[in-house]
Amino acid sequence: MEKKFSSIPEIWGGLECSYNRVRSKYFDQLEYANHYNRVEEDLEAFAGLGITAIRYPVIWEKHQPGKDGPINWTHAEFVLNTLQEYRIKPIVTLVHHGSGPKYADITTPGFATGLGAYAGQVAEKFPWIDHYTPVNEPLTTARFSGLYGCWFPHKRNDKTFIQILLNELKGTVLAMCEIRKINPDAKLIQTEDLAKIYSTPFMKYQSVFENHRRWLTFDILGGLLRPGHALWDYFKRYAPTEKDLYFFIENPCVPDMLGLDYYPTSERYLDENLSKYPHEKHGHNHRHRYADVEAIRVRHENSSGIKMLLRETWERYAIPMAITEVHINCDYDNQIRWFGELRNACLELLDEDIDIRAITTWSLVGAFGWNTLLTEPKGDYESGAFDISSGRPARTPVGDYIQQLSVDPFFHHPAMNEIGWWHEESRFLFERNSPAELASRDHPEVEEGWIEKTI
Repeated sequence: MEKKFSSIPEIWGGLECSYNRVRSKYFDQLEYANHYNRVEEDLEAFAGLGITAIRYPVIWEKHQPGKDGPINWTHAEFVLNTLQEYRIKPIVTLVHHGSGPKYADITTPGFATGLGAYAGQVAEKFPWIDHYTPVNEPLTTARFSGLYGCWFPHKRNDKTFIQILLNELKGTVLAMCEIRKINPDAKLIQTEDLAKIYSTPFMKYQSVFENHRRWLTFDILGGLLRPGHALWDYFKRYAPTEKDLYFFIENPCVPDMLGLDYYPTSERYLDENLSKYPHEKHGHNHRHRYADVEAIRVRHENSSGIKMLLRETWERYAIPMAITEVHINCDYDNQIRWFGELRNACLELLDEDIDIRAITTWSLVGAFGWNTLLTEPKGDYESGAFDISSGRPARTPVGDYIQQLSVDPFFHHPAMNEIGWWHEESRFLFERNSPAELASRDHPEVEEGWIEKTI
């Protein structure tokens, strides 16, 4: 039987366009990158890579900071029309790790209705755009804002986490509803971190919970969070009202494509043996203290990696997928190996009839401040397909590799003849637990309702 999709994934590009709020200040990645003042030069450079699509922001908080205020479309109009001339498909993002404008912040019902109204204005202005991500990584943003306290509103509790997540996803549903009034064929490309959690036997109850939680963005949008779902009781306990949960059952908005973002930090390992890990890795769930570290840094026996995670996602949803962020902060050869390895995994899964449409080089002009999780202005710079340290976009070896693949999909880069550091023995920073350590503590009993107590 002939495949319904290409055996070669497209190559997309993306801009790190986080517009997040820390207390009363908004941090704008594209301002740090000076992209607004260099936009024509940047777009020409992007087009030279041969990418077929780009994740590009038309950010709500930036374009409409005042309630019912006028929107200056000048920049967006120039960019989107120029991309159309270059035959690069824009995938428009409206909120990227943001908390909404101050008159409709992410903790209020006004966030969802306000985002819906704004999305309608974007669609009315650009009726030809047919690919949208109204809210980038809703689950990740809800965790960082409502559970970890990094971004506004700087809370650390289940109630705020759930309130934020439901507001973001309701905003997504309402945004797509308004967009489709203008363009009935508009597609939802919903992005989220492609994560998984592993643990010692003692912390298994927490990893089980988090591995249910990792699917929430797609489960809720698809109307799958309902009685019988592993986290239904948890949501009933902390959601503002049960009506807020039934909204998604009654108004499912199944993504047309799952956008999966994958980093070396996406897979985590939990360990109660705190003495093995530096203090900054320690955390707790109000029941036990434990370390939370990158799984790639720990010797563990679990199957892991991008192929397994993509296969799991396909088996759960059977919805077309794209890897929408691929980046690693290191030397150019290892950046090439990281992109090439993920792309090769996509090619192998396509041979298994798993529908993977694209892989995305992220971020085209680099990113600022992820060393502090965007909690401080600007921060350290990491280059991407281009390095803008000189003030102009200089194509890096990663960009050269992307351009070569766009010309010859089977191009083999010499850097791929060696393994990446994530396969080296030197990657292990934390030694394996001995059998005696693993057996030294009784496993917690999983009592009825335990899942509600684990954040």
